[in-house]
Amino acid sequence: MTAVLVGIFGVAGGLLRFSIDTWFAHRTGTRRHWPWATLLVNVIGSLIIGLSMGISGRLGLGEEWHAAIATGLAGGLTTFSSWTTATIRLVSEGRYPAAALNVAANLIAGLSAAAAGIALAA
Repeated sequence: MTAVLVGIFGVAGGLLRFSIDTWFAHRTGTRRHWPWATLLVNVIGSLIIGLSMGISGRLGLGEEWHAAIATGLAGGLTTFSSWTTATIRLVSEGRYPAAALNVAANLIAGLSAAAAGIALAA
């Protein structure tokens, strides 16, 4: 049952990421853009996992629901590979400050969102 839940939630997370990527692509274009969609999905995913850590145990939802939310939904939503390739693209364009900001923003905002999720769920 856990694998089915993870799969269903993973599809939902992947579709949500695709929707966010598409929305940003239509509004910002692809030329010299900042990877806003990747930052947004990574921060939202960190918040979701933080919330799941506290809510699953407190509500007695069980490990299968935590796996569905954290691994499925947040895992399908977030994207380490897009973050790293966006950073490499910024470097290859000579946009070193933007690349460094991309690394720092994802790391700091992601950690902050995870901590906020845990705090909110407490």
